[in-house]
Amino acid sequence: MNKRDKWNARYGESVTDVQAAQVLLQNQHLLPDSGRALDLACGRGANAIVLANHGLQVDALDISDVAIDALAELAAARGLDVHAQLRDVEKNPPEVARYDVVVVSYFLHRPLFPALIESLRPGGLMFYQTFTQSRVSERGPGSDNYRLADQELLQLLSGMQLLVYREEGLVGDCSQGFRDEAMYVGRKAGER
Repeated sequence: MNKRDKWNARYGESVTDVQAAQVLLQNQHLLPDSGRALDLACGRGANAIVLANHGLQVDALDISDVAIDALAELAAARGLDVHAQLRDVEKNPPEVARYDVVVVSYFLHRPLFPALIESLRPGGLMFYQTFTQSRVSERGPGSDNYRLADQELLQLLSGMQLLVYREEGLVGDCSQGFRDEAMYVGRKAGER
């Protein structure tokens, strides 16, 4: 089964509770009042909807045509400025200096990080959240290839100004807190 078929099958399942990433929900106050945003590997587009509701023009990219079609229909019904596009971002990364905001959640392709940073305009914001190799549950990918090592996200985005970072790992009472994941918000150098 190829990647598109895999994700089409997953997004073809009936899912009613699609939520935006916590990194975006908890840090919406950092978003600019206007500009262009990218929801990369958007899936059903919960992040794109939050960004568009905030007043941003949103490009939402995903390899699944099932997810893209559903998002396009939802955005049109709500009158939101979301351009949902079918795209394999591993083969066709985002354009350089196009975005004021980039949001990535639950997607990890390490070779793409330089292109993600380059896709931001000066002063642009990166919101990133995905699974870590330090985990207390079975949520997320089984393979560590698709999970961040401890503090790896800080290394991958080291050229950015750090605004928010959370990765609790296995410290303290693992039945509480933000576990199995890392979240990051950073700002690209330069003036917006």
